[in-house]
Amino acid sequence: MSAVIEKTRNEAFDEDLILVERHLTGDAAAFELIYRKYYDKVFAIARGVLMDADEAADAVQEVFTLVYRHISRFDRRSKFSTWLFRIAVNRSIQEARKHRHRHRNVELTEAAGKEAPVETEEMDPRVQASLAQLAPQDRALLTLFYWEELSLNEIADSIGCNVNAAKTRLYRARERFRSHYEEEIS
Repeated sequence: MSAVIEKTRNEAFDEDLILVERHLTGDAAAFELIYRKYYDKVFAIARGVLMDADEAADAVQEVFTLVYRHISRFDRRSKFSTWLFRIAVNRSIQEARKHRHRHRNVELTEAAGKEAPVETEEMDPRVQASLAQLAPQDRALLTLFYWEELSLNEIADSIGCNVNAAKTRLYRARERFRSHYEEEIS
């Protein structure tokens, strides 16, 4: 019983839920706040999957258009950010499938939407080439875990599976990356 009360208390103070409710009651500024708050993270996910800034920007616009049209379907079983990231991952993977004949190479730090630390030299081109060889689903998992720093629970919610499946998929994505990387070395 106390877990239910605690969950209700946490939800009552969730800024995202308040913004969603404000938007649903007609406050246009609330959606603008959601957009500004999550644009960079959604872009980083799309860039990590698509490996192209222009395609990622297009995907981000589509993601927020979908969210705007379907925000009333958000059922509050998970955090709003988890729901949004799931849409971002799915839409980015769909876009990647449309453009699978193209291979793009970008800096790993660009895919994450973050600048490289000053003391770090350029990214190893073998890392970039290895990432480019991965399936979009694998790049999505690696992006969510390493660059967005989501927990396995959040990743599971974002990709629509249980925690054990997310852990297994992440392990396999790492192994495929390692395999491609080792091929690049030899």
